[in-house]
Amino acid sequence: MTMAETRVSGRVICVGLGPGDPELMSVRADRLIRGARHVAYFRKAGNGGQARRIVEGMIAPEATEHAMEYPVTTEIPFDDPEYGRLLAGFYEDWAGRLAAIAGTEEVVVLCEGDPFFYGSFMHLHARLQGRAPVEVVPGITGMSGCWTATGLPITWGDDVLTVLTGTLPEAELARRAAGTDALVVMKTGRNLPKLRRALETAGRLDAAWLVERGTMPGQTVRRLCEADCASAPYFSIVLVHGQGRRP
Repeated sequence: MTMAETRVSGRVICVGLGPGDPELMSVRADRLIRGARHVAYFRKAGNGGQARRIVEGMIAPEATEHAMEYPVTTEIPFDDPEYGRLLAGFYEDWAGRLAAIAGTEEVVVLCEGDPFFYGSFMHLHARLQGRAPVEVVPGITGMSGCWTATGLPITWGDDVLTVLTGTLPEAELARRAAGTDALVVMKTGRNLPKLRRALETAGRLDAAWLVERGTMPGQTVRRLCEADCASAPYFSIVLVHGQGRRP
């Protein structure tokens, strides 16, 4: 352990927890969480939170936990101005709280996957600049855990990998799916029917996989064309593997 990691003052440290299996967390993230005096994590109101579940049994009994509860999740459409206003206020409030703690102590913020890859922490990171020292510990992304669960490489040779979000318009999803070799679609959820139609339009539906809760308890891996469901759990990713040049 370095002197920087044993110093207990003046830092906000966001640790990437990986795709869900605690054993896929980095050694450094594990060490920081176990030694933390303050641990903060996002969660939906009334829910324990996935990040908190991943680290169950790792947080010291004397540590202070800070549950950052979203003011809204799916109750309001994400493109509604009120949605943005509520979330902006939430992030600003917690940036101030974390900065106040970091004035005298370290606070570890938990983030599933990698914090800088669609992680909620990026909204705090932007607001903490100039207010407190910030450090980020990268983690294995959720998509990496999911494509490994299929047992197939996501890319070969010169394959181009495209990462999309299921919130994009159907026509845009179809256009981008048709113009790439390998594909990862995040934020599927209730967008699954739209995504299925887009992949069919692009001629990629038969090659698509749906991975739910990758590396977590209850993981399922199946062909998307065989998945008879109108939506997918929050932790779901759709994949299309590349078929590039092979030696």
